[in-house]
Formats: sequence, C-alpha cells, structure tokens
Amino acid sequence: MVKKSRHSARKRRHMRLRNKVFGTAERPRLSVYRSLNHMYAQIIDDTEGKTLVAASSLEPELNDKLSSTKDKNAAKQVGLLLAQRAKEKGITKVVYDRGGNIYHGRIAALADGAREGGLEF
Repeated sequence: MVKKSRHSARKRRHMRLRNKVFGTAERPRLSVYRSLNHMYAQIIDDTEGKTLVAASSLEPELNDKLSSTKDKNAAKQVGLLLAQRAKEKGITKVVYDRGGNIYHGRIAALADGAREGGLEF
C-alpha cells in the first residue's frame, strides 16, 4: 500500500475543482494559495491565460498592518487588498477557486475580506 501525502491529495482535489471552475473576462477566477507562512491570491482570466490582479501577505503595504503573515487576520487583509486592486481595474464579480483547500480558516478569511472589499462570488 502506498501512503499518499497531504500535498498530493490537495493537488488531486484542486484538479477536480478546476474541471468545474473556469474564469472568463466577465467573471475571472480568484485563485488562492496557502503556504505555511503566507497567503497568495490572484485574479485570473483563463480564456487569455493572464493574471489581472495579484496580492499576497508579502506586500510592503501590509507590513505595518500585520503582526503575523500566517494568521486569519493576514488572510483577511490580503483579501481586502486584492478587492481594492480589482475594483481599480473594474472587476466586481469573480469565481472563487479555493485551490483544493477546505473552505475554513485562512481560506474563508481571505474570501470574507474580498467580499468586504466589494467582490461578488
């Protein structure tokens, strides 16, 4: 019996999810990646294969607001920053791609921050 890693299981879930979630120009995909220390989010137009907007907990703008880059508060701030940048580009509606992660904790906090910032999904 072969032991499967958490990472490979998340990759399988993400591929299963990506078969259903597709970003268009009218409604791009909000993709989230969670590492142990940071949160990354980007809004992608899959028809052209281009990233329209991106934000992460590594941003210099968030350095003074965050005490830690790996908690729910940091994820929420990343969501707010991403929503602000998306509004500047005229993006209001997105499709949420949780990246194979469970919709809980930092993944949900980022989504809540993006919703507070004005994105609809």
